[in-house]
Amino acid sequence: MGFDRKYLVWALAYVVLGMGLGIYMAASKNHTQHITHAHILLVGFVVSFIYAVIHRLWLGGTVSRLATVQFVVHQVGALMMFSGLFLLYGGFVPEAQIELVLAPSTFIVFAAALLMIAMVLKNPSMAAIS
Repeated sequence: MGFDRKYLVWALAYVVLGMGLGIYMAASKNHTQHITHAHILLVGFVVSFIYAVIHRLWLGGTVSRLATVQFVVHQVGALMMFSGLFLLYGGFVPEAQIELVLAPSTFIVFAAALLMIAMVLKNPSMAAIS
């Protein structure tokens, strides 16, 4: 399975998770997880979908060690972020403790974005576009 498809599958899983959380919040009239909901949909669904499009349209199915690392880094960072936010806004873990998960997760997701930029710039087919 190419990275375009992997990212698409993950994006669709995140949209189901995010929408499910949104439906739960609406039904329970408890919106304390709205920040978690928004992050799942934005970082999970939207960013993963954009990465799928980039792989499909511009990276052309390139399978490399960098692509594998970037994919894993994004997923690990995103899952850490969503878990940390869920635990924080659900009142399961105090903020001082969960910061040990949340702070690194933001940098991990950021690192994945930098790796994506590196892949786009490194791709020979992109030279013809610029």
